[in-house]
Formats: sequence, structure tokens, C-alpha cells
Amino acid sequence: MANLGKLKPARGSRRPARRIGRGGSSGSGNTAGRGNKGQKARSGGQMRPGFEGGQLPLIKRVPYRRGVRGAGSNLVGGARPTRMGTVNVGRLSAFPAGSEVTPETLREARLLRAAQVKILGEGDLGHALVVRAHAFSASARKLIEAAGGRAEVIA
Repeated sequence: MANLGKLKPARGSRRPARRIGRGGSSGSGNTAGRGNKGQKARSGGQMRPGFEGGQLPLIKRVPYRRGVRGAGSNLVGGARPTRMGTVNVGRLSAFPAGSEVTPETLREARLLRAAQVKILGEGDLGHALVVRAHAFSASARKLIEAAGGRAEVIA
């Protein structure tokens, strides 16, 4: 059984740290891998993040809106809004008369993939249906009720 006190990395998996500036024979003596002269060769000569050599930096070129953005923004914000799938009234005529149409039945019929559904008023509905959805357009509600059906909003 392995003893936790005797665990070691696999042989050959660890290499000694590169020691720079330790003479010519070390392979990185003299200028110690910094090249000759220039800002980056000096001690303390690093450029700040985002510096572009005097060119106007990207951070200043891009229009920037400060503060916390709303949900779904690519800046800091809340959770992304849930995507609302849409189904036209004309597609609902595939269901038999008097049946109940819910988001689950729409998913089973492969008319919807999103978690929530909005019914839109494109097409004709020839028979009465009970349609339960998260939202309805005004024209969709009118068409469903004109066919003798009911449009019920799911909370």
C-alpha cells in the first residue's frame, strides 16, 4: 500500500528552475534573456497592461458604458433572460379538436425547443382548442377565441 509521506512526482516529470544571469556557460548569462538595451531590458521597465506603444489603446477606442448592465448583458449583470420560443396559430391546427395544447405537448410534437412559449397570430385555426402558453399576441388570442377555444396564460 502507498504511503502518503513517500509520494513523489514521476521520474523525469519535474525539471529544475531556469537560473538566469549566472554566467555565459549557463546559456542565459550576460543579458539574461532580455536582449540588448531598450525598455524591456531595464529593471522596472515593464509596460502597463493595455499599452500599445503610443497608439490609442483599444480600451480607449471602444465605446464603453460604465456600471452594471442588466440581465443577459456581456458585462456584469444578472442571469440571462429565459429564451421564449414562438409558435404560430396555424401550426396548432395539427392538434385534434377539443385537445389541450401545452408547452409539453408542443415539445412532443417537435414544434418547440425552448422552455417558454409565445403563441403568435400567423395562420388559421379551424377548430376549438384549449391553449396554455406563457404569452399570446393579441391577434393569436383573437383567432383562438374566434375558433371557440380558450387561451390561458401560464404564470
